[in-house]
Amino acid sequence: MQPRFLGQLGLADAVTVANAAIGFVAAAVAFTDPQLAARLILLGAIADGLDGVIARARGGTPVGPYLDSLADVASFGVAPAALVFVVATPDGLEATPLGLAAIGVPALFVAMAVVRLGFYMLNDSERPQTEGVQTTLAGTLIAVAYLAGVTDPVVLLAGAAVLTYLMVASITYPELYARDAVVLGGLQALVVLFPTAGGRVLPRALLVFALLYLLFAPAFYWRETERS
Repeated sequence: MQPRFLGQLGLADAVTVANAAIGFVAAAVAFTDPQLAARLILLGAIADGLDGVIARARGGTPVGPYLDSLADVASFGVAPAALVFVVATPDGLEATPLGLAAIGVPALFVAMAVVRLGFYMLNDSERPQTEGVQTTLAGTLIAVAYLAGVTDPVVLLAGAAVLTYLMVASITYPELYARDAVVLGGLQALVVLFPTAGGRVLPRALLVFALLYLLFAPAFYWRETERS
């Protein structure tokens, strides 16, 4: 007998569900191999873009957008938070200000990712722009920063705290055009495959790309629907 729900899923949904599984694996391996966890988060970001491409090409299902947001909680909420926690507690969790931040900041990061995704589904899922930094971007920034060599606990915690706020800030971020998303996905794939090549040049290039979008997209990256 076929499981109740599987027959109702499309190919894009299968990729989305795989993204959720990748998020769990990333969170689990963060405690023993943070670099692999960061690479898996980027792999999840590739899957997150791929399921949209497949849905547009072959058609999606009514459940697809909901699965996408649920998967994003795992891959771009829980997994990056686990990575930050591990990096911030190299000697184990201690009752110090840094130890408290190592618990509090990742917990708030996950909480605000959930809030952001919930309101995205309620208000913004059909728009070319959304309020707050995308959870995918927030998770990608944490992962690629680590791969680029940003391993100082205080710096990572501070970055995660800023992203926690930006995910629920009333700042409008446009979705990437397809052409730009393809370039970003290709660069992400290269980082996943060759994270340390050329003195970490690939993750550093991706980090610059992501930071430029984070800082300047609200003002300078317009969608055609906004200009018309």
